[in-house]
Amino acid sequence: MKKGIIILFAATLGLAACNNYKKGEGDLQYKILKDEGKEKIKEGDFVKLNGIQTVESNTNADSTLVNTYDNERPAFFPISKSMFKGDLVSALKMLGEGDSASFKLNLDSMAKYSGQPKPAGLKTNYATFTVKIEKVLHKTANEADSTFEKKKREFFESEYKGLIAKNKANEASKIKKYIDDNKLEVKSTASGLQYIIEKPGNAERAALTDTVMVDYTGQFTNKKGDGKINVFDTSNEKIAKEAGIHSPMAQYTARPLVLNQLAPGFIEGVQLIGVGGKVKIIIPSKLGYGENGGGPINPFTPLVFDIEIKSIKKGSAAPVAAQPMMPTPAQ
Repeated sequence: MKKGIIILFAATLGLAACNNYKKGEGDLQYKILKDEGKEKIKEGDFVKLNGIQTVESNTNADSTLVNTYDNERPAFFPISKSMFKGDLVSALKMLGEGDSASFKLNLDSMAKYSGQPKPAGLKTNYATFTVKIEKVLHKTANEADSTFEKKKREFFESEYKGLIAKNKANEASKIKKYIDDNKLEVKSTASGLQYIIEKPGNAERAALTDTVMVDYTGQFTNKKGDGKINVFDTSNEKIAKEAGIHSPMAQYTARPLVLNQLAPGFIEGVQLIGVGGKVKIIIPSKLGYGENGGGPINPFTPLVFDIEIKSIKKGSAAPVAAQPMMPTPAQ
């Protein structure tokens, strides 16, 4: 998604919050931002959309829970029966392909019917969804379920292949842009890892069987729509709060990581420094999650990590092959 479009939607989100919404069914409130006049979404359809979900907390007017633009991954949404009046399905049925809108949904109802608890520390009882309908696959009245399921699968596979091809083509330019934008003077290893050693630390180096205690922050190379760094995981509570990914369930402290269970790029980066050392590494996808991706990581996605080694605990087990894993938030 182009930067200008991201900024436009962020601005639209702020604008929508300042204007009156219309009353929909149940507790739904809505504001249509663009209407292309195409056939509206109905039950049984399959939708590709981009969107931003926010809540208003006691400390932040717009705390972002989901942003498909920042994640560079649109959502695919099967339109099933509504769980309650005024749910997201009800909202999406007001739109057609190319349309955009802002909706406010009741969080008590969402929690009751989804089984997921509300976020803590809320100032209001509504979540705001600002969405753009990219494509709609309509199910015709007489179309067999099996036929439409095949059509949905082919549609999704085609869209996903397009995403993969785009990411593969753009990976090198993403890394270059990140380095240029941040005016970094990096060095490269033979494998293609790029790095900056900020502090070398002591002479000790971690072996594959060792457990390292590290403070770290992992981010994508692209910035968020609000201009902030796009952090996906961190052991630093202040950074987590600033990035809007803070979780009251996480333990924000140095974390123990068994080196041979991590991705090759992370292993190589850790082994560049000793205890007390700090390093910034830029991991190309071939040294990270590769062509398949994983979790929130898209295929062919380069990653940036800032790492500080607090201690190294020696291991005794025989080394095993490195797995394409990265640190994940502690619960």
